[in-house]
Amino acid sequence: MENAKAAHINELVRVSEGIASKRDAIITASWRRCVADHKLDPTVRREAYILPHERLCLHRDAMDEFLRMARFGLEALYHQVAGMGYALLLTDSNGVTVDFIGDRASDDDLRRTGLYLGADWNEGRAGTCAVGTCIATGEALTVHQTDHFDATHIPLTCTAAPVFHSGGGLAAVLDISALRSPEPKISQYLALQLVKAYTHKIENANLYNNFRREWVVKLSASQEFAEVDPDFVMALDGAGRIIGFNHRAWQLLAGEGEGREDLIGRSFSDLFDCQVDDLVRFVRSLPTDQRTLHLRRSGTPLFAQAMPPPAIAVPRPRKEDEGNLPKPLQAMCGDDPALKAVLTRAAKLVNTRMSLLIHGETGTGKEHLAKALHQSSVRAAKPFVAVNCAALPEALIESELFGYEPGSFTGATSRGKKGLILEADGGTLFLDEIGDMPLSSQTRLLRVLAEREVTPIGRTKAVSVDVRVIAATHRDLVELIKAGTFRDDLYFRLNGAVFTVPPLRQRGDLDWLIDRLLAERAERDGIGYTIAAPALAALRAHGWPGNVRELVNALDYACAVCTDGLIELMDIPDPVQRSGVFEAWPASAPTPAPDSADPAVRLREVLRRLHWNVSAAARDMGVDRSTIHRQMRRFGIVPPHRLD
Repeated sequence: MENAKAAHINELVRVSEGIASKRDAIITASWRRCVADHKLDPTVRREAYILPHERLCLHRDAMDEFLRMARFGLEALYHQVAGMGYALLLTDSNGVTVDFIGDRASDDDLRRTGLYLGADWNEGRAGTCAVGTCIATGEALTVHQTDHFDATHIPLTCTAAPVFHSGGGLAAVLDISALRSPEPKISQYLALQLVKAYTHKIENANLYNNFRREWVVKLSASQEFAEVDPDFVMALDGAGRIIGFNHRAWQLLAGEGEGREDLIGRSFSDLFDCQVDDLVRFVRSLPTDQRTLHLRRSGTPLFAQAMPPPAIAVPRPRKEDEGNLPKPLQAMCGDDPALKAVLTRAAKLVNTRMSLLIHGETGTGKEHLAKALHQSSVRAAKPFVAVNCAALPEALIESELFGYEPGSFTGATSRGKKGLILEADGGTLFLDEIGDMPLSSQTRLLRVLAEREVTPIGRTKAVSVDVRVIAATHRDLVELIKAGTFRDDLYFRLNGAVFTVPPLRQRGDLDWLIDRLLAERAERDGIGYTIAAPALAALRAHGWPGNVRELVNALDYACAVCTDGLIELMDIPDPVQRSGVFEAWPASAPTPAPDSADPAVRLREVLRRLHWNVSAAARDMGVDRSTIHRQMRRFGIVPPHRLD
């Protein structure tokens, strides 16, 4: 054995010096990387490194949701190879083993060699190995016996494949290894096929779990397997944009010239000859041979199955239903149909326990909506606790949210602190600007949402908590997930239902809102306020980039400086008086005839009337959505919410 290890080290040195080798190219490239980049000495043997329990817990907590789901895949694979001497490892994207299944009879040997929970198989530490080299290359491979860089690992055979999350990045690595095996490397061919098959199953299961409330499209080149074992799986939002995909789907589209980073947000209809409104043709009710579509660029045919979300569309509220809105929600808008539709849908969920996510630009009234939902619910008598995640210092956020025991850390008070989550027990916890919460705190918040319990700092036993969680953000959380600054599993815990508060420039009830705000100030100040026509025209013409908050500030200023309650143009703040950036408010803008001979004017009018909903405009004009987008580009029509 010592002679074999000496020969192995000599071969490593020769390869690192550039001498050719008969080994697989992926192995020799890794050997050279270990010497040149990782500065590993081929003559030094390194024992397997097992992380301390506390550090291992951090790695496991960071992928808690994924681990619970992936465990089923590990157990299913182990049933296939039980009794054959294999151990299964699931590592995170750093190479740390976060889950493990092996033969208890070989427990000591497995731990000694690093085929064990907590082992670090990063290439920079362990040298060429299945997990580390898989992470470095993104490829499935077998590192068999003397393929290993470190002579300590020569007895092992290890086969690994990457597991990608639904945004395209590396989520984990699945490894199947044995302490001993036949000498020919071909003996591990079946292990390689098994591990690739099960990483595909784990990826699909993770995607289905993450996008239960969205369209999921399954595609296969084989008619027989389109439903039961699809090759390519993608998740789409209600507008037909790609929001998730498995690795094979990315490989398919990469062959069409698409980059992985460009897929999120792409329209499905740009890539396939299918509009989002046509997805209903691909549900299971039709025979499989009638459910074919084609890639636009290559024309490749694929068999498809579409899995719709639980509710495909929210019907427009009927007039008789609008009066049934709870009073706190009624008070949020006048006759704007878009906002009223949001409130009508929200009213149906006021007494559920599901978490809610509110999107909207700064100042649109996200916290007002959260308070109205709380006041409309059975929790109204309990606390509404608002937390501005962007304002809490990172060093204090955990103690503020989760509380702490007396004297649990330097600076802790002698009486301890209850924590904002426990303060909200029985009521509503509002997490404003959730997109600005640090990653470390996101992990602990995920546990609160999953287990409905809190562990204050310094306490070992968790405390049960009953809270309704409503989060809000003006940021694009999907983009933050892609950037690695927001956890995807937390996102899917928060978005039980998603509401988007329209910006003020898109609402049709500006006059109602002005009247209501002036009435509130009249009652407060004991003065009857009226507004002159030029001042009202200036308010209507302004684009309101600061939304309702800016309008409130403008009216507060006007009420403070006006004479005898009459608000003149000169009483309006200068930026509002001089506004010319945005188009005039729709309520006061001239309305061209619907049958105008100018197609640009007609299209603009239809889009305005339908609140810039492209799908609705396409149906109104009897064309498809791509035609609307093409004409908008041709005529230079830009929705108000996309103006700089």
